[in-house]
Amino acid sequence: MKIQDWVTSAAIGLGISLASGSVLAAPAACAGLPSQAALQTALDSAVAQNNGDLGFNMWATIVANDGTVCAVARDSSTSLTSQWLGSRVISAQKANKATDFNIGSDGRKGAFALSTANLYSAVQPGGSLYGLQHSNPVDPAVSYEGDSSLFGTASDPLVGARVGGVNVFGGGLGLYQSGGVKLGGVGVSGDTSCTDHMIAWRVRNTLQLDHLGTVGGVSGDPQRPDNIIFDITQTGNGGMLNPEGKVGYSPSGFGHPTCLNNPNPATLPKVQNP
Repeated sequence: MKIQDWVTSAAIGLGISLASGSVLAAPAACAGLPSQAALQTALDSAVAQNNGDLGFNMWATIVANDGTVCAVARDSSTSLTSQWLGSRVISAQKANKATDFNIGSDGRKGAFALSTANLYSAVQPGGSLYGLQHSNPVDPAVSYEGDSSLFGTASDPLVGARVGGVNVFGGGLGLYQSGGVKLGGVGVSGDTSCTDHMIAWRVRNTLQLDHLGTVGGVSGDPQRPDNIIFDITQTGNGGMLNPEGKVGYSPSGFGHPTCLNNPNPATLPKVQNP
């Protein structure tokens, strides 16, 4: 009886081990998306540039079209807590939003891109998308499971899972290949939300998944259609504050607050044409 129990336990353990291995292998949904090594290289390159930052270390996550996490990276290998630990899940949340609420060229009216930065004003009380930030919550069971020493590596426990989440400040962008075909989203977190947007933009550019030349957006700049918009003022709308949320007035309806050491988004690379 004891031998039988041991064999059963061993079989169960082997099954769990195999299941874990399959989760860490590149999921089929991630076909065509960059590897963890490519994401790591792009993140390291992006943080070294002028992003108006506080100099903090960063997290980056790539999510496929169906919400599957494909890769997670962090730009400090010295210590897990050399960057905000909470930003790991936030980067995944941003990437999830970027794939959930962006449209590729197969859309009925063509492709359309909204960065997470574009949502800030729209989701405030009285905004056109109020409540969106509560619509797809992060799955805490997925977010915090696994060995923390693997966070930000090729074997990050998030890989292969669907973490969910909607984020409404800078750092999340849709990933578009040639022809405006959407492959997924990238999310970056760890510094100010304005810096997060700048670094995410540079990561996407380095990965050459910024083919948005024919993709619509709300920024007013066709060469950067989903760029962050700094148009929030304390007065507007006839000289009155936003009568609902009172967070300021965004003429575009898609404005984002400025940040410490605020960057200049006009310096970001232009998107590529198909």
